[in-house]
Amino acid sequence: MSFALRSFPARLHPLAPGLALTAAVAVAALLVEHAEAAFFGRAWLDGVVLAILIGVAVRSVWRPGESFLPGVVFSARTLLELAVMLLGASISAAAVAAQGLTLLVGVALVVTCAILVSYGIGRMMGLDRGMAILIACGNSICGNSAIAAAAPVIHADGEDVASAIAFTAVLGVVVVLTLPLLISVFGLSVTQYGVFAGLTVYAVPQVLAATAPVAAASVQMGTLVKLLRVLMLGPVVLVLSLLQSRVDGAGIATGRPNLRHMVPWFILGFIGLGMLRSAGLIPDWVVGYTAPLASFLTVLAMAALGLGVDVRSVARAGLRVTATVVLSLAALGIISMVAIRWMGIA
Repeated sequence: MSFALRSFPARLHPLAPGLALTAAVAVAALLVEHAEAAFFGRAWLDGVVLAILIGVAVRSVWRPGESFLPGVVFSARTLLELAVMLLGASISAAAVAAQGLTLLVGVALVVTCAILVSYGIGRMMGLDRGMAILIACGNSICGNSAIAAAAPVIHADGEDVASAIAFTAVLGVVVVLTLPLLISVFGLSVTQYGVFAGLTVYAVPQVLAATAPVAAASVQMGTLVKLLRVLMLGPVVLVLSLLQSRVDGAGIATGRPNLRHMVPWFILGFIGLGMLRSAGLIPDWVVGYTAPLASFLTVLAMAALGLGVDVRSVARAGLRVTATVVLSLAALGIISMVAIRWMGIA
């Protein structure tokens, strides 16, 4: 125990520069949010959104050195995953039960249709089979995690994987920033917007960023729908594996998906805390601490996400890849909106 305590500062030391930079951006975002509220009566841009914008602005004019990278990556990944896990403490299973089987069926149909449409768009744009599948899975399920899980199954080229992930990172930030604008355009309720965000935003943490500035109900419903969408990754990867085995002419596919990407630890934690909350084992006073902590960690993580985004990677992605991803995302939005109307979500 004493050795572990003595070694803790040594393990923390490499993270310090990046954590300090991330914290500085996050504090700046919160100060701007506070200034907005003081001068205009309300914060037109939430701290979560401001953290992304300030982070991207800093990254555009200054590329942090290697010493900052470990802390920035830790903040963008681990802290955000921790925030999502803590959010489970405020989620009740009653919210899922209220929507019933229709919600689960709707999510499955959206993912299936979106994959097929996105793959078709990619092929029409002249992309090879592997790249088209990667984009289809990334857009339709959960961004980088889906790409990482599908890549070994279909024997994807390393450059294709890197290109798909790089573009997804940039476009994911754009979606998070612009999605709230659609509330007034389509006349969505906070519940409908939560479902729409859960069906369209790439990653579970990004759903939190897209819905937090709107309403708590949007956060809860968006996270629930997104988790249902993520759970589709397992069946999709299994189907890809079976299809690839036919392409390879073998009994089984030689690529094996990474189970860590299919069921990340923070999703298990989210589900576990949600079950404890539903069972009445997490009292309200605990949620009074976990919810603000999750919000603060999200601001930190969004600052790190902005610092890690190179907007120039969009130009390097190529016109066909860019067009495929954008058109696929638009198709996903249309499919999701139709599904929301079909499910009768008010």
